[in-house]
Amino acid sequence: MRPLHRRAAAAAAALAALVSVSACGSSGSHDGKDTAGGPYTPAPAASSQGPQAGAGPSPSPSVKEPVLPDSRLTPVTGSFSKKDKKYLSGRVPQNMDPSAVLQTGQESCQRVARTAAHDKDAAVGAVIAGDIPDAKAAITLLCPDQKPVLDAADAGFPDGTRKNPRAGTYRALTAAADCTWRVTGSGGKLLASGPGTGAKGKVRARIPAGAAEFTSSGCYAWVPA
Repeated sequence: MRPLHRRAAAAAAALAALVSVSACGSSGSHDGKDTAGGPYTPAPAASSQGPQAGAGPSPSPSVKEPVLPDSRLTPVTGSFSKKDKKYLSGRVPQNMDPSAVLQTGQESCQRVARTAAHDKDAAVGAVIAGDIPDAKAAITLLCPDQKPVLDAADAGFPDGTRKNPRAGTYRALTAAADCTWRVTGSGGKLLASGPGTGAKGKVRARIPAGAAEFTSSGCYAWVPA
C-alpha cells in the first residue's frame, strides 16, 4: 500500500505540472480553456480514515489563531475586489500578506479549471482527495464557474474507510490495477468486495443497505455511478 504522503505528493506534482505546461505564469482566468498537454491521471490513493469529502486541506488559520480584521485586508499596491475580500475575510493570519493567501485560492481555481478542461473526473477526484488546497472555498468564492466540479465532489468521498456508508453503486475515479474495496456489516461480517480477478476498466462498488463500513485502497476517490 502506498503511504498517504507519497500519494498526495504524486497527485499534487501531477496537478502542478499540468498548470505549468498549460498556462505558465497566467492568473485571474478561470474559464477552463487549455490547449496543451493531456488529461491529468490521478495517482492511486493510499488508505485514509474518515468520510469527509470535497473540502480538501485549508490554508486558513485555526479558530484560535489571530487573524487580520477585514479593515486591514489591503494589498501593498492596488486594491482587492469585493469578491477577493469575501474570500479573505477570516482567512489571513496576522503578519501574513493577504495577497499571498489570495494567490493560493486563485491558483487552486486555475488547477481545478485546467484539470477539468482535460478530464472532469480527475478534477473531481483531486477536490475530493484534498489534492487541491482549499478547493471548496476557492470555487465557491473565487471561481463559481467551476461549481459543477464542486457539486460532483460533494457527492463523493475519498479512498479509505467510511463508516455507515450510504447505500448505492459507486465508481472509483482511477483506473489503477491495485484498486480494491470491501463492505462489512455488523460484527465485521464481509458483505461484498471487489474487483474480481481479471477485472478491467473502471472499478464499481455496490454498497448494500445497512452496511457498517466501506473500505477501499488504491482507488483515489469515489462518486455515485
